[in-house]
Amino acid sequence: MPSFDIVSEVDHHELANGVDQANREVTTRFDFKGTDSSFSLEGNLITLNTQSEFQLQQMLDILYGKLARRGIDLDCLKAGDAETTAKTATCQVTVQEGIDADLARKIVKLIKGSKIKVQAAIQGDQVRVSGKKRDDLQSVIGLLREAELEQPLQFRNFRD
Repeated sequence: MPSFDIVSEVDHHELANGVDQANREVTTRFDFKGTDSSFSLEGNLITLNTQSEFQLQQMLDILYGKLARRGIDLDCLKAGDAETTAKTATCQVTVQEGIDADLARKIVKLIKGSKIKVQAAIQGDQVRVSGKKRDDLQSVIGLLREAELEQPLQFRNFRD
């Protein structure tokens, strides 16, 4: 029986490379000279440190540009509020991965509401879709690509 998995993943190697490139650009730019501005990546959390909130916004633009060029979907990034103290400003950007239970239920409801003859089952942080016909599975993929969901989705393990 043909099936595939719906997942939400980020390539961590590309994420680390994008953060490193952004770090290199900040250290070489003239407007950031002497500000001790930096990016740090720890797990799924990117921390931006600089002197002012204006520079934080510029750093976010640099980061988004570098990550977009490396093929990372920017919809999986959630920037937190800027925290400013006497001489420092920090911001944390969270990288969302995995499909949480609410989004998984929403995906299953969307698939069942489309009346396509497939079965969708939640398996941890992914959703497995199986059906008798390959065309039905491809129409489910098309349906999910058109749907406005809050996270980017990837389709893996397509098997006949």
